[in-house]
Amino acid sequence: MAVDFQIPAARFGDDHSPFLSARLVADRLGITLAELSKLIGVARNTLTAKSGARKVDSALSKVVRILAMASEMAGDEARAVIWFKHQPIPGWAGKTAYDLVGEDKADKVLAYLEAIRAGVYA
Repeated sequence: MAVDFQIPAARFGDDHSPFLSARLVADRLGITLAELSKLIGVARNTLTAKSGARKVDSALSKVVRILAMASEMAGDEARAVIWFKHQPIPGWAGKTAYDLVGEDKADKVLAYLEAIRAGVYA
């Protein structure tokens, strides 16, 4: 299924690097780099250091996958970002996808989106 996300995920990359761009992801989410570093559990300085590119790319990849899948389902990226930051996910005590990613539960958000996509939960 990763093929579905290659084109939308490309919008989060930098033309000069094979890695995802922390700055682009933060901009799309409307948050600061400091907030993004806290969200993905990577030190703020690591976000912009070339030596940390692989670690940052790995940490950002789940966020980008969530946004790409949510964008596909919501119809556009702006709606997906609003959902990611503000819409509580059923069964998680009012927590949003943003909250869950911050708790290192991005896999749970992806599983939830996959279930909706498969028609398990509407």
